[in-house]
Amino acid sequence: MFMTIGQQVIQEWYRRKNWRQFPFQHEMEDAYLAGYSGLLNAPTGSGKTFAVFLPFLADYINRHPDTYHTKINNGLLMLWITPLRALTNDIRKAMQEACDEIGLPWRIMTRTGDTPAAEKQALKHKLPEVLLTTPESLHLMLAQKEYPKIFQGLQVVVIDEWHELLGSKRGVQVELGLSRLKGLARKLEVGGQRSENDSRLGTPGLGLRIWGISATIGNLEQAVDVLLGNDFPKDRIKMVRAFLDKKLVIKSVIPENVENYSWSGHIGVKLLPQVMEIVAKSNTTLIFTNTRSQAEIWYHAILDNYPEYAGIMAMHHGSLDNEVRNWVEQALHAEALKVVVCTSSLDLGVDFRPVDTVVQVGSPKGVARFMQRAGRSGHHPGATSRAYFVPTHSLELLEGAALKQGIRQGIYESRDPMLLSMDVLIQYMVTLAVSDGFRADELFKEVKTTYAFADLARQEFNELLDFITHGGRVLAQYDEFLKVEVENGLYKVNNRRVAMRHRLSIGTITSDVSIRVRWLSGGSLGTIEESFISKLKEGDTFWFAGQNLEFVRIKEMSAYVRKSKAKKGLIPSWMGGRMPLSSQLSAVFRDKLDQVAHGQEEDEEVIALKPLFNMQAELSHLPQKNEFLVESFRARDGHHLVFYPFEGRLVHEGMASLLAYRISRIRSFSFSIAMNDYGFELLADEDIPIEQALEDADFFSINNLIDDIQLSLNANEMARRRFRDIAHIGGLVFTGYPGQPVKNRHLQASTSLLFDVFTEYDPKNLLVRQAYNEALAFQLEEFRLREALQRIQKQTIILKEIQRPTPFAFPIMVDSLGRERLTTETLEERITRLLRTDETGITERTPRERNVW
Repeated sequence: MFMTIGQQVIQEWYRRKNWRQFPFQHEMEDAYLAGYSGLLNAPTGSGKTFAVFLPFLADYINRHPDTYHTKINNGLLMLWITPLRALTNDIRKAMQEACDEIGLPWRIMTRTGDTPAAEKQALKHKLPEVLLTTPESLHLMLAQKEYPKIFQGLQVVVIDEWHELLGSKRGVQVELGLSRLKGLARKLEVGGQRSENDSRLGTPGLGLRIWGISATIGNLEQAVDVLLGNDFPKDRIKMVRAFLDKKLVIKSVIPENVENYSWSGHIGVKLLPQVMEIVAKSNTTLIFTNTRSQAEIWYHAILDNYPEYAGIMAMHHGSLDNEVRNWVEQALHAEALKVVVCTSSLDLGVDFRPVDTVVQVGSPKGVARFMQRAGRSGHHPGATSRAYFVPTHSLELLEGAALKQGIRQGIYESRDPMLLSMDVLIQYMVTLAVSDGFRADELFKEVKTTYAFADLARQEFNELLDFITHGGRVLAQYDEFLKVEVENGLYKVNNRRVAMRHRLSIGTITSDVSIRVRWLSGGSLGTIEESFISKLKEGDTFWFAGQNLEFVRIKEMSAYVRKSKAKKGLIPSWMGGRMPLSSQLSAVFRDKLDQVAHGQEEDEEVIALKPLFNMQAELSHLPQKNEFLVESFRARDGHHLVFYPFEGRLVHEGMASLLAYRISRIRSFSFSIAMNDYGFELLADEDIPIEQALEDADFFSINNLIDDIQLSLNANEMARRRFRDIAHIGGLVFTGYPGQPVKNRHLQASTSLLFDVFTEYDPKNLLVRQAYNEALAFQLEEFRLREALQRIQKQTIILKEIQRPTPFAFPIMVDSLGRERLTTETLEERITRLLRTDETGITERTPRERNVW
């Protein structure tokens, strides 16, 4: 087989490393050298980074067979975009090592929020051949004067971990950035600045290449379309898939006595002894938790109960100081750590070869997320990935069985792309106006080539132009909203203050204002959200970054602390909350439950849960796939109805309010609502006519669904909450200068006022309309709700009168107790009372233990 000189050099490099190329890497090499763009789908730890990077090197060597060893000023040739800053350091080292060993005198550099200011300035004067960056930093580059010069020699853009960006506003940022880079490449070719003899051009006449790298998701074909846009020639697109038999061993950690294991909760530390047995038998273990608070709790539980691990264990999450995270990553590489408790901050792409075991605490709520985390172990070709699933309550064991079945069947979640995110487009338009400006007709055509804005109407685009230049219909009298000026058809920001504030605000990641935690003696530990710090008094103790800290004072957005010897302390909480069950995992969960109802007990998790399922069947019913269970019982606090769609908490929130509203059309009621991932409860202080409601053919109907949802929920308040982030991204509020952020309550007040003004005086405002659409799509998962109702309509309704809460109902009721704040009882005292029954067998409950609908 004929091989180019570049391919020969790469083959020789593989031989020296004693590695072999997989078939998908050969296929990727052929596709790249033939000038294709597209998507590489490969499992984690399979060598997908080199599968894209090495063909790029081979292409360069083919064009410079005699001089590729010579050091020349090539300019920027490859732009590598990653979703996490933590990924860039690891990838950069691997790329630089490959270049050095091959003999390419290249510089591989990074530009992220962590990059020192001096390095960023150096990048302006001399660009490296390869630059690793994030979506936000790409847009900051587009906000520089004369930015087209940066990209004039660009050959390829690679979007790493594209599945993580797809379906988010950061993904929309990438789409818009790529549309501009494609436009620049076309201009250079049309203008003759990139000729066939231009040594910086990869393949003459084929323009800029774009490649995405993605783990397996349910909509890979759509992922390619979103990445490349609707203007990319279909005959120049390739999908390269790695059909590797990745060895994966998954086991559930099963409590010794399931009957006595918690029926509710989300911490799971009761299984710490079993987890530490796994850690002891492993070389290096990553313990994944779903939240930062949970990571702090597990870290301290290990330290308190296994002090011998002090010095060989660490913690890693996004709120820790960058130096701390870097130290942990380097220690993992150096095999200096036995165990690391972490969150999604270590989900992606980082290659820690010493890690041979992963422990997942609590359900990851999705098959793809679990596979991503499991792949952190055995993270190199040919190695076995070992993952253990630790349930935080009994029924989560069935989620563990569902996860294993979903992986066996190759069921993965889709990442639905975001459409018409006007806040991101407004930010992008001002970004271009801050640099060299833009012309409206040209930008409109360019934006329309993206998947996100393919359906953007010219009238809508004109409204956005009016908004950034004149403040739209209602903000024309306020100078701070008149950011962009028009000079001879060129939209430009001329005010330096406006330009500086905009550059500081670029990005789509919104969160509570963060306070930096500092030692009194100097040094930083990381950041905690203002909402937590604001509740602390001098002398209060809290756990953070593996330390028990005493709060001293707050000054200039920094919380100063000293070490504390106290045994107890508060655990910080962060925004984000618990994740809902994915639609794919929900479906597999219902399949597993159907197997249980039919007496099929082949899974170890199902066998362990047999006592719980027997109790459920004895007290009520085990629903089969063609059945929908509703439980009804009366207690001193009223009439309880418990429904079991098994569709995830967001769908249940919407469905509970919808059904409560439809019942209230029979007779006026006040309901309180509680829900978890398995079902929801309606509670009223008088008998609910559930039999009459179920006889109504429209009770579970999708007829008038949107109208009923808006009548059943405070849709205005839900949209208001979504508008806070939209206003931030769209530049309607300024979050502050470095070290001087605006207080969170002031931001909320400003966005709330803007929402009210728009709602009253400009009800058709595009950003307000977006807020309502996002509330339906993301807060209530309206599409899933619609599908669930259609499924329930085809099922047989099983209404069961029960005497006390069942194993399925109890976690829902306890979940509502845990969220209740207006009480002087502890959670344990309330659960004890919940379990107490009077002489009639009716549960005691106080009516104030609920949120009233």
